[in-house]
Amino acid sequence: MRTAHPRVVLGLHRSRHERRLLTGALDLGVTALDTSTNYFGFRSHQALAKVAGDLLPKFTLSTKVGYFPGPDRTEHSLSPAQLRAAVEQAVRDLGREPELVFLHNPEHSLQGPMPHCRDLLAQACAELDDATARGLCGAWGVASWDPSLLPSLIDTATPRPSVLMIRAGLLVGIRTLDAAEALAKAWDLEDSQVWGMSPFGGSTRAPVWEKTDPRIFIQGGNRFSHAQAAFRAAFDLPRVSAVAVGTDEPAHLGELTGALAGEVDERTIREYRSLLRDRLRSQPA
Repeated sequence: MRTAHPRVVLGLHRSRHERRLLTGALDLGVTALDTSTNYFGFRSHQALAKVAGDLLPKFTLSTKVGYFPGPDRTEHSLSPAQLRAAVEQAVRDLGREPELVFLHNPEHSLQGPMPHCRDLLAQACAELDDATARGLCGAWGVASWDPSLLPSLIDTATPRPSVLMIRAGLLVGIRTLDAAEALAKAWDLEDSQVWGMSPFGGSTRAPVWEKTDPRIFIQGGNRFSHAQAAFRAAFDLPRVSAVAVGTDEPAHLGELTGALAGEVDERTIREYRSLLRDRLRSQPA
């Protein structure tokens, strides 16, 4: 019997949306799938329904709304009407209601006076809250690449999401780590309601992973590959319950699920965060 891996979310950013990846994920016990309206040239939902519509009921599916195709480039909007239409279109394209819909990088549209931004965020969150109440999705959340502005915008009028997704891992700066934790606190979210994303900062082939050995962050780290160690460390930088990771190779996904057997060295994690903070303090203002 295969082991279920609810802590691993297969992310489809930059994915080719091939059926073999989804069948491979299921074979590995990875049953959480994350995409977005703007992935795969704004065709992710349609591609999934076409190549693996019969498989989608086997996944817990999350998607994101907030980016829209423009005449010359991709545009971002927190307009309630546009968000409503995007969620409704997602259901039609997928052929089913997703379990979770994220408000995608709301910070991209939050510019200007603080009261205006606070109202804009509250209205966008309220729209997704309403979509959940109408049965268009099982729950809603917020996915933020740069959450630094968001904690100051949360007040009693801002609906509370079920899940927060933020960057996680060894390449995340201390400002982002602090902001992510402050945002989770502002919404009174438990660790179990926080997901991480982009644990490798884009790619395991980036030069940084050849120059560093992340196994020092894992107890008995020599039992794991560098990629496994970096992936496992991402669950504690910041502390998250699941991590969304992208790949087109089931073998790579299988390697990462093997990292879940590892335990982080909490002392090393604390020391690393201290070093990040010291480095920030030493930078010129």
